[in-house]
Amino acid sequence: MFPMDSKHWFRDSATRRHFLQSTSCGFGMLALAGLARGADDAGAANPAAVNADPLAPRPTHFPARAKRVVFLFMQGGPSHVDTFDYKPAMVEHDGKMRTFDDARTLAKTRKVIEHRVMKSPWKFRQHGESGMWGSELFPHIQNHADDLCLVRSMYTEGIAHGPATLFMHTGAINLVRPSVGAWVQYGLGTENQNLPGFVSICPSMGNGGPRNWSNAFLPTVYQGTTIGRAGIPASEARIRNLTNERLSTAEQRRQFELLQELNRGQTAAHAADPELDAVIDSYELAFRMQNTAPGILDLSQESKETQKSYGIGEKGTDSFGRQCLMARRLLESGVRYVQVNYGDNSANPAWDQHSNLPKHAEHAFNVDRPAAALIADLKQRGLLEDTLVWFGGEFGRTPYAEKNGTGRDHNPDGFSVLLAGGGVKAGFQYGETDEFGHHAVINKVHMHDLHATLLHLLGLDHERLTFRYAGRDFRLTDVHGRVVHDIIA
Repeated sequence: MFPMDSKHWFRDSATRRHFLQSTSCGFGMLALAGLARGADDAGAANPAAVNADPLAPRPTHFPARAKRVVFLFMQGGPSHVDTFDYKPAMVEHDGKMRTFDDARTLAKTRKVIEHRVMKSPWKFRQHGESGMWGSELFPHIQNHADDLCLVRSMYTEGIAHGPATLFMHTGAINLVRPSVGAWVQYGLGTENQNLPGFVSICPSMGNGGPRNWSNAFLPTVYQGTTIGRAGIPASEARIRNLTNERLSTAEQRRQFELLQELNRGQTAAHAADPELDAVIDSYELAFRMQNTAPGILDLSQESKETQKSYGIGEKGTDSFGRQCLMARRLLESGVRYVQVNYGDNSANPAWDQHSNLPKHAEHAFNVDRPAAALIADLKQRGLLEDTLVWFGGEFGRTPYAEKNGTGRDHNPDGFSVLLAGGGVKAGFQYGETDEFGHHAVINKVHMHDLHATLLHLLGLDHERLTFRYAGRDFRLTDVHGRVVHDIIA
């Protein structure tokens, strides 16, 4: 829209940048906005930020164990003491009142109070040659126990979903920071020039929303591309504006070539402008993507047997199964970082059972078979050894019944994540929580440490992967983080 004083609009604002901002859409507009924000402040210290091809593959700091990452995000905080962290003491003390030093309770009441211990309603047993403990909630995932690396001593920042989810995705709560996937793209570039390097499938609009796949102050070419959103079936998930049904491919190509010719004429007539160059390059990526992405996202190209293994076409598992199969196709096509989201857009995310813990069984059923199929599929195709699989939520849940009811409260002080492939030890359990699973106590792993380890497996030194913005060097792990070498094979 024009300003109120419209007679001066053209004189004051009709620059090449404003023209592109006003008339462009899709990836071109996306790239311009971020480059204009970050290039002036960061270009000298970060050559990749203003490189004519900022997505070109770049060398790692040291030999990488993984080339790509897939994160299966369980939104809302699944209960570790009901899934992977077996605690016999909870059975022994079931129903008894005990005092728990709990950060969330302290925040609410400013008191240390007693809570009723509540044992898990699901049976645990050991699985595989490794003897990894797991409950009956995830029978298919547990079949891959000898491929898994179970970290049982996680702890994080944030006692509510919003802060904890933001911290898990960006390493920060109080500032707008780039997400993990954006940092990975910035550090490594992409393996496929026809696709974005970072994709988030069916993300939630809540608890951080777009900040969870944002580039923040990194150039916008590193922002995540979303496919669908939470709350709609994955069968309807699409990349917006990817296809044009009104024009033939030949007509679109003629339009595109004319636009690029005009743009190149602008660059030739003026001094070097890396921001405009990046916009033009982004148009080229978008056009190539129109010819590549639809085929990759077409799951009908997969065999009936493969689709069935992911639970596609079956009640409960269809949506997450489609997401996981889509992720595998993106990964094998060269996408560096794929996030698969299981959640919704409600105030209480999927796994957030404060008063109805048995609901965990429904969510576990929906994700167990597809997640296990993804691991098996990657392994069968020889991709698991250099693909890091990360499965988990933003925090865990308490060993006691919240308000003496039938659910569990948030627990950022101790929880579990599953890893597989990508250079981590297989059939390995690391760290411990206390006897009730409340606090991480042995070989504690902070979320900053997990981020540092993830980057290390990708061949990136988390202390060297920095970006200068507003006069300061930023990194994913801020001034924290250590690589957990004990879990690396």
